[in-house]
Amino acid sequence: MSTSQFPQDTILEDESILLRPLQETDVENLLEISLNEPETWEYSLVQANGKENLENYIQIALKARENKTEFPFIVFDKKSGKYAGSTRFYDINLAFKTLQLGYTWYGKNFRGTGLNKRCKFLLLEFAFETLGMERVEFRADNNNQRSIAAMKSIGCTVEGVLRSHMPTFGSAIRRDSIILSILRNEWFERVKENLKNKL
Repeated sequence: MSTSQFPQDTILEDESILLRPLQETDVENLLEISLNEPETWEYSLVQANGKENLENYIQIALKARENKTEFPFIVFDKKSGKYAGSTRFYDINLAFKTLQLGYTWYGKNFRGTGLNKRCKFLLLEFAFETLGMERVEFRADNNNQRSIAAMKSIGCTVEGVLRSHMPTFGSAIRRDSIILSILRNEWFERVKENLKNKL
C-alpha cells in the first residue's frame, strides 16, 4: 500500500473552499474550534479538544501520512476567510482500489452551510477520477445521527452495522459502527450529478 499517488502538495479547491495537506503549524488555525467547541469530538476516538489534544491529534495524522496509510487535509472556507475543520482519506489500499473517507469535523459555524457537501464533492471526484478508486467507504458511530444523515444526503448507500465494533472514548461502552459506501459506477451514474445539483 502506498500513497505515492498523493503528492505532498495535493490541493483540492473550488470557488468557496480549499483543502490542503494538514501541517504541524495548523494547530494555530484550528485552535479556536478546539478550545471553544469540545462537543465536536463527541463521537471521535481521538479527541482534539484543547490545545494539547489538538497537537496530539495533528501529530497522529501526520505520522499516519508519513506511514502512507492516510492523507489528512485542513479545510479553508474562502467566504469567511477562516479555517473550518479537517477531513482525510484513510485505510488507503491502492492495490484493491479502495479507501475510506472520514475523520471529518467542522466548527459549528460551518455546519449546515453546504461546506461539507462541497468538500465531499472534491474528495470523491479526486478519489474516483484521479486515483481511480472502485469504492469509497464511510463509517460512523451508529448513534451519530447528524453524521449518518450527512452521508446519506451525499449519496452513500448503507451496507450494514458492525455490532460492538470498537471502544468509545472515555467509556467502557463499545460502539456499533454503521458502514456506508459509494461505488465507482454509482459516482458516474448518479451520485456526482445529484451532489453537484445540491452545491
